[in-house]
Amino acid sequence: MNLSTLKPAEGSVKDRKRIGRGTGSGKGGTSTRGHKGAKSRSGYSSKAGFEGGQMPLVRRVPKFGFKNFNRVEYSAVNLDVLQNLITKTGSSVINFDTFRQNGLASKNDNIKVLGRGEITSAIEVHAHAFSKTAVEAIEKAGGKVVTL
Repeated sequence: MNLSTLKPAEGSVKDRKRIGRGTGSGKGGTSTRGHKGAKSRSGYSSKAGFEGGQMPLVRRVPKFGFKNFNRVEYSAVNLDVLQNLITKTGSSVINFDTFRQNGLASKNDNIKVLGRGEITSAIEVHAHAFSKTAVEAIEKAGGKVVTL
């Protein structure tokens, strides 16, 4: 085998469609655009969600409720999960990097510590938010809470 005999796999390389090169090519005349209408013209671009004049789906479907666009999403971590993390890592400080390395958060997540479960070790926890019960439980165990 040498470099001059190399070929791509059978069927992997296709010729591009040469449009508007005469009627003999089979793609002349209307150049595969059909007859008349906006889509046959140059410079045509449709709006997102446009359905040819029919009432678009986004306007047909009823809307209700309220979406707060300022809402902050949190990844919840409970005290029992924290206790498991402490026994697993043996660390006295749990910060954002610890959460990431143990698969409890991804890089853009905000973390909120919630109060389910018990904590027995005195640890320092760094997170974006804490529930009141979580703060009480951590401080009762002799730990410290740091809000990021």
